Amino acid sequence: MILCYDRGTLLLRGVKPGAKIPEFFKFDPRVKAYRALAYKYWEAVKRLEGVEDKVLQPVQCRWSLKRELSLRPYQREALESWLSAGMRGVVVLPTGAGKTRVALAAMWELKAPTLIVVPTLELMDQWERAVSRFFQVPIGRFGGGSKEVRCVTVATYDSAYINAEVLGNKFLLVVFDEVHHLPSPGYRQIAELNAAPFRLGLTATPEREDEGHLLLPELVGPIVYRKKVGELKGRYLADFDVVVVRVKLSEEERERYLKLVKEYKSYLEERGIRLRSPRDFEKLVKMTGLDRRAREALLAWREARRIAFNARAKLEKLREILEKHRGDRVLIFTENTEMVREISRRLLIPEITYKTPERERREVLKAFREGRVSAVVTSRVLEEGVDVPEANVAVVISGTGSRREFVQRLGRILRPRPGKRAVLYELVTSGTKEVGVARRRKRGL
Repeated sequence: MILCYDRGTLLLRGVKPGAKIPEFFKFDPRVKAYRALAYKYWEAVKRLEGVEDKVLQPVQCRWSLKRELSLRPYQREALESWLSAGMRGVVVLPTGAGKTRVALAAMWELKAPTLIVVPTLELMDQWERAVSRFFQVPIGRFGGGSKEVRCVTVATYDSAYINAEVLGNKFLLVVFDEVHHLPSPGYRQIAELNAAPFRLGLTATPEREDEGHLLLPELVGPIVYRKKVGELKGRYLADFDVVVVRVKLSEEERERYLKLVKEYKSYLEERGIRLRSPRDFEKLVKMTGLDRRAREALLAWREARRIAFNARAKLEKLREILEKHRGDRVLIFTENTEMVREISRRLLIPEITYKTPERERREVLKAFREGRVSAVVTSRVLEEGVDVPEANVAVVISGTGSRREFVQRLGRILRPRPGKRAVLYELVTSGTKEVGVARRRKRGL
């Protein structure tokens, strides 16, 4: 029997009648051979006896160490847990706790061709700098107009997805940074069409609202190590406080809010709909295409949510917080660009949204790092992939984002430096679901 690679799949040829082959192989009459997705390679090799293996064609590598790669105790524990798990699995560490250092140590243990997959071009730059700082090794970039395959190749999720069949048999190790992106319907093919036997996922919060994280054990491996923010604060991360600040709706806002909530709940009661999970909510969204009342109810829900998120009192409270923290570096997060624009216009604070040109974004962040700008307001653009070590105050204007968003926002201010104590303010509107969500989230840190 011969096992080879074919455009993101494995082909098993020369199977004799009666031979036992793994159940994940399916016969393909077009090529008269058995086929399976490439990520099954390692399992196939272990279960097939006497097979001639021609799958991997790895990039040639020569590694040397430029400087000592020291690890903190918990980073060493994370590395050893991953090694003990067969060099497959997910390491969960808070933002700022040094997930990259764990991956670099794993790469040095293997000294093998490595593909690093990241969500943003900024993270491509950061990883390239990190690898070149510690290792003397050829580095390639796959994304942003570049297509270089070298011993260590850093690719964006978008480029790795588009070129998954090309990259699928060139590496022995794949590192998925911000691995919570991987289970999405498109990106999961990066893992499925890759034959790399060794896999490492990195994230601060693996859980996804669509339960896609349940696919990670199959695509990458199980969670092999986990630390929460509260376990590392004060020593390895900056000490911090989370302050929940309640504001009230104006009479006009409250009257409008209650009317919209009543309209939404009335529809659910009439139809006997109970929302127990995000999937139940997705079913409601699908109903809007055929049911006018469902569409009206969903629009009412969205408008009520917008009123709670953008309560006018939040802007006044933000003014007070900024006055209190004169001289500090402040990051302000909102759920939508509407509020970003309002804060930027009224308080003369630079904004960064998905619409902000790349050059302008870099200039704003540079000014923030250098202290020429003391505050930046953003929607979700700065939640990951941007290093802002000098920030020590965060203000979350909208309090009902997912736990992952909250932990990522908190992580923006936890990079340690001598004497630093960080604080995150979460502004929530009384009488809405924001309050309960904020309380539960604070307890879970």
